[in-house]
This record gives sequence, C-alpha cells and structure tokens, in this order.
Amino acid sequence: MRSRTTFTGMMLFFSLMLAISALTSCSSPSGNGVAAEPEPGGIALSYWAELNGNAGSVRPTFQEVPFFQEWQKRTGVQLKFIQPPSNQAKEALNVLLASGELPDLIEFEWSQFPGGPVKAVKDGYIIRLNDLIDNHAPNLKKYLSQHPEIDRQVKTDDGSYYVFPFIRGDDLLRTYQGPIIRKDWLNELNLQTPETIDEWYTVLKAFKEKKGAEAPLTFLGVPHALFGIEGGGFVGAFGIKKGFYMDRGRVKFGAMEEGYKQFLTTFRQWYEEGLIDRNIATVDTKTMDSNMIMGRSGATLWNAGAGIGKWQPLVQEKDPGALFEPAPYPVLNKGERPKFGQRSYAYEGTGGVAISSKSKHPEEAARLLDYGYGPEGHMLFNFGVEGVSYTLENGYPKYTDLILRNPDKLAPAQAIAMYSRASYFGPFVQDVRYLEQFYTLPQQRRAAKLWADTEADQHMLPQLPKTELESAEFSAIMNDVTTLVDEMSLKLILGVEPMSAFDGFVSQLKALRIERAIEIQEQALARARRR
Repeated sequence: MRSRTTFTGMMLFFSLMLAISALTSCSSPSGNGVAAEPEPGGIALSYWAELNGNAGSVRPTFQEVPFFQEWQKRTGVQLKFIQPPSNQAKEALNVLLASGELPDLIEFEWSQFPGGPVKAVKDGYIIRLNDLIDNHAPNLKKYLSQHPEIDRQVKTDDGSYYVFPFIRGDDLLRTYQGPIIRKDWLNELNLQTPETIDEWYTVLKAFKEKKGAEAPLTFLGVPHALFGIEGGGFVGAFGIKKGFYMDRGRVKFGAMEEGYKQFLTTFRQWYEEGLIDRNIATVDTKTMDSNMIMGRSGATLWNAGAGIGKWQPLVQEKDPGALFEPAPYPVLNKGERPKFGQRSYAYEGTGGVAISSKSKHPEEAARLLDYGYGPEGHMLFNFGVEGVSYTLENGYPKYTDLILRNPDKLAPAQAIAMYSRASYFGPFVQDVRYLEQFYTLPQQRRAAKLWADTEADQHMLPQLPKTELESAEFSAIMNDVTTLVDEMSLKLILGVEPMSAFDGFVSQLKALRIERAIEIQEQALARARRR
C-alpha cells in the first residue's frame, strides 16, 4: 500500500503543477495552450483535458494544434485549455476537484472516478445531461435514438447521461493493438515470427545476445504497472487476463487465478535474464517510441497506427531494411487460438466530455460538444478541413499528402492528430473510413486482421452500469485491490518477493473483498441480461 506520506507528497506535487500551469497560462498568451479573450458578445469556455501523445509530440499545447483552432472558429466558442501533466490525468483531476475551481468542460474516463459517474453527478462535480441533450444536442440525440445498443452503454444504471461520448462507429475500429516485432531482425537471425511463449523466449534471448538489444521487450508501465499487457498480451497465454473477464458465463478476476502466478513466474525469469525492459514500471509512450526507433528494443505491445505507422518511416529512413511487423497474441501451445487480445467497446468511456456543475454556460457547452455528432462536425473530427487535410472524391473523404506524405516528415499518426481527432478520442463518432487510409502500410492492415483473430469477444464483460451504491462500494474495493495487484506484481517480477508469496497475495485480495467486487459485477451483469 502507498503510505500517507507518499500520498500527501503526490497531492502537494500536483497542486504545485496546477498552480504553475495556471500562472503561466495567464502570463503568456502565445504558445501556452490558452485561447485569447473572446470577441465582445462571444462565449469563452474552460476545457480540462490531457493532450494526446501524437499531437503533443508535434505541438505541446492544445491551442497550437490546428484542429482545436478550427473547432473554435467554426463554433464561435473560445476555449481556454487546462492541460494536466502527461500520463497524470487521474491524479491531477483529484486535485482539481478538491480545489472546487472547476472548468466548464472536463474530458475524462469517468468510470475511473471513485463511485463512478453516478457519484460524480451526485457529489455535484458534473451535471446530468438528459435535459441538455434533449433540448440543445439534436445531433447526439438523433444518433443515440438510431443506435439503442450504444444508447444503453452511455447511460448510468439510473438512466442518466453524463458525458458527450466518444463512440467507435464500426466493429473494425475496436481492435487496433497487439504485439509488434522487428521482422528484419528475425530474418537476419533465421527465426520465425514467435507464436508460443517458448518461441518468444528464444526470440527475445536472440535479440539480446545477437542484436545487442538492451531491452528486447518493452511495453507501457504508466499510468500504472503492467499497463501494456492489459489487453491480454502474454498474460492471456496463461488463460487469464489481469483484470475482470468472463469464463463460461461467470465473472472472474485474473490476478487471483493460478494462471497469473504462471505469468508472473515467466516474466520474473525474463526480467532476471534481461529480456524485459529494466524500466518496466516507468516506460511511457515517449520512452517506448525511443526504444523502438533507436533499436534498444525489438518487440513491444502497441498500436498499428501510433506504433507501426509512426516507427516504420522514421527507422526506414536511416535503415532501409528495417521492418516492423505484427505478431499474433502469444499462446502456450502451437496451434492454439489466443483466448484474449485487445478489444475495445463501441463506447469505452475514454474521451467523453462532461459539463461541470460550475459552468455558467451549460447550454452553450452542450451545443459546442454536439457539433462533433452532426454532418459537418463529423467530417472535421474525422478528416479535418476539406481542401487542406482531405478532399472529397465521389463522396469519399481522402486524406491529402499533408496527412499521408507530410512535407515536415510527420508520421500519419502525428499529422492526423494535428488536423482531426480520428486517431484518438473526443466527443464524436469515429469513422471507419479514417482507418481505411490511416493504415497506409501493408503490415498495418495485416495487423488489424491478425490481432482480431482471438476469442476476446467471448470473454469480455459487457458494459455494466452500476447503481450508485454498487459504484461506491466497487470503487472503494478496487482502489485498494488495484494498488495491491500493481505493487505485488512488480515485486514478484523484480524478485523483491519470492514466488511463494503469491498465495499470501491472493489471501490479501480476498481480505480486501475482491470476491464482493466480483459479486457486484455479476449483479450488474444479471440486470443487463434482463434488459
């Protein structure tokens, strides 16, 4: 568990960061992510959100990104952005909420809020949106009425809307991540693309010993430990996921299963032999990019766009033979179909924008956010500005060379993030036509098919809205459980604790009432099945 001293220190740190951000945003109107004062009679809204990594790698603030400039221009609303430190949104939001000084708009995954969105509404942080959507968001209202299965997902158990949601508009958009490997290294070493855990061990060992890779396998370790394997990579080979999943109609929590012990034992050995990044707990997207581009690593778990699409042109420029290829999700035995793999929901909670209770302009905020669900907004959010970032050819929006062959050498993922929000999240419906062009490389298109070839859909819990009491109890349990799982997983992988401590770890999970959390999930599942 984190000590009280550590928590207090973190709170002071984030308070300081927010204070510095507020001071700099007031003192420097250019290049700081804050909009100029609105014209007389215009509306200015404050907008709290974390800047996407692809956009942030090109322009450090929202206000410098052409998309956000265009959104303001078209809607006539000036946006004053409040930007938390990268990968620290959850902690920064806690500080923001505690301050009582809330912006008009807050973009956050509200399912992560203690007590869930129901609690956030009841505690007066954000407002219930039903009336606003009925009266001031005709585009979103129309979409939800035409897609009742999505409508059910974006509401709480009591029927409340709480965000303007990010929605994946096609099934093909739900899988975008998986294992990526340096195929040119495999070819050089006369090795096949690994499928089993044993084959992965052989490959990673060869990458270390024969290619000099300092961190043969790297993956995200922030915002929390083992974040990169949450989709089921490697851990799924042992028949479980780290978190909740379905097994023969019942809810299970993977970290307390025997398969998780087997996974930790494997990664402990790999870490001891230097096959996994030594900085396992601190790898962020910038570190991972650097690892893969500089050849410090030869394999990872990441996206077809922000990974393969970003790294391939950069590395190939210096090394024409470089080749990043997708690999299947690992299994234990040859010929098995992966049980788990990254698979998102049509509505996952990420990228939703809530209106705070402190907003003096909720109706204007609703109209601004509704823009992305209308015909014109849909095109801006997915493709940018016609004649600049896309052109229409027989009704089909085609990205221009500014996006696909950027003159400033931006990867497509970076260029798209400059002119639209299609490659990440926001208040709009993602268009599959973006993906059809975003994947410019053949290995990206292979990745989409390969990574989707799993049994993930059979083991996903449906979106399960919980009652206020359930959400509060569930969050209280899972805050402690998640902390314990992350801390103990690292200790076992790093060798700080012996593997014999796993049984005690499971006992601790039970003491923290993980079985009650499973019961709450099953109660919500039973209600969902009755609807």
